[in-house]
Amino acid sequence: MPTTLTIGADIGTTNVKAIAYEPHSDQILAHASRPLHTLQPQPGYSEQDPEAIWQAFGEVMRELMQAVQQAGATVGVVAFSAAMHSLMAVDAAGKPLTHALLWSDNRAEAEARTLRTHQAALGQAIYEQTGTPIHPMIPLCKLAFWRHHQPDLIRDAARFISIKEFLWVRLTGEYDVDFSMATATGLFDQEHRQWSPLALSVAGIADTQLSTPVPTMHIRPLLESSAAHTGLEPGTSLLIGASDGCLANLGAGAVAPGMTTLTIGTSGAIRQTVRQPLRDPQGRLFCYHLTEGYYVVGGPTNNGANVLQWLAEQFTQQTPEAVLAQAAQMGAGADGLLFLPYLQGERAPLWDAAVRGAFHHVDWLHTQAHFVRATLEGVLFNLWSINQLLGDYTGPTHVIHANGGFAQSAFWVQMLADIAGVPVRLNASNESGAVGAILLALTATGHYPSLDIAAGSVSFGKTYEPNPEHHRVYQETFERFRALQAGLASK
Repeated sequence: MPTTLTIGADIGTTNVKAIAYEPHSDQILAHASRPLHTLQPQPGYSEQDPEAIWQAFGEVMRELMQAVQQAGATVGVVAFSAAMHSLMAVDAAGKPLTHALLWSDNRAEAEARTLRTHQAALGQAIYEQTGTPIHPMIPLCKLAFWRHHQPDLIRDAARFISIKEFLWVRLTGEYDVDFSMATATGLFDQEHRQWSPLALSVAGIADTQLSTPVPTMHIRPLLESSAAHTGLEPGTSLLIGASDGCLANLGAGAVAPGMTTLTIGTSGAIRQTVRQPLRDPQGRLFCYHLTEGYYVVGGPTNNGANVLQWLAEQFTQQTPEAVLAQAAQMGAGADGLLFLPYLQGERAPLWDAAVRGAFHHVDWLHTQAHFVRATLEGVLFNLWSINQLLGDYTGPTHVIHANGGFAQSAFWVQMLADIAGVPVRLNASNESGAVGAILLALTATGHYPSLDIAAGSVSFGKTYEPNPEHHRVYQETFERFRALQAGLASK
């Protein structure tokens, strides 16, 4: 009897990745990845070619399936994770009319600012319905931008969809969007599980121009026409899955109270899983749907490992590894030097696309190593400030589950433990989005009776314990950081 595998496919902004998992042995049998290229045709714009993503997805799946077939195994289900907030227009035949605008695209800054200031009551009402903070990243604001600047596109496009939906319709022939991805659009009424007429009026579109919302455990068969592109058998079950942020929590095994997931890739986020929808009166926290009775709340940052890249390429002209080694030469707190890491505006907790970074308390004795250390600390201080806000609603953090590219640096992870003052746990696999998609599929198909049991199956690697002396230094330094941050928030 051939072994039956579950595949988790993760459509990110940097890579398309997929892993093949054997649940009975708890083994990842194979993995494959392809990089994606982001286009920046002018300042504030951030786009990708959807056809290039489709090709990358096909290459990843065919490579993975070759390994699966060599192992004599079969595939039961393919489940999907995807980055949030992308938006593209397609015609009636599903042909792209635009590139896909990514989460990092800030062209809708004016539209977002209007909803946060001049029309603040309207913006807050939309947030209360959708759980999505108002920001240029969200499809609501991107649609409002097109409405103001490209009204013909709004009128003529048959559909407005995400990258995930673009792949899904090619694989299944249906325009579906899972509740999780829908809650990240700023257009979806979470309580009533439908598109919000209030948000649609701002976007200037009809609900018929959007996909049909479905649960995250929704399954459709693979079309025969897409079998050769993917290497999968026609009719293979495809589970629509959820967003990468929600699945990162599940894939990290963090669904219980007191467990916080911190992810730093190019950008970053800090999240907890709760059982009821949650709203911040000031609209600073997102609340996304994972599946019935499970919601992921938290805040994203624009400034994660991209700050390390800036340090390496623009500031020190060294490799990222050399930058981290240089930072390790300095003690905790960088001798008083502080960095506000807002190189690309900021989402949580400021939600201000125009804010910019700064060094504070620069001293004659500070060296390049001080600046490097302070910059890396600043990235974590900002994320921990989001967690402090989150903790006002969810309670204290007892353990952090860390993932993303930064988790490959023992130095940076230890710094996080020292700042937070709680243990930081790494997963055995750093592919938390794909692992989360697999756990969702295994719950949907009855292998696990609940997501709690599924999360309990996650394997862990090293745990980093906080250094008490460093934590004492960071407590004082963090309060200074928060005072500077509060000054920005009040402007």
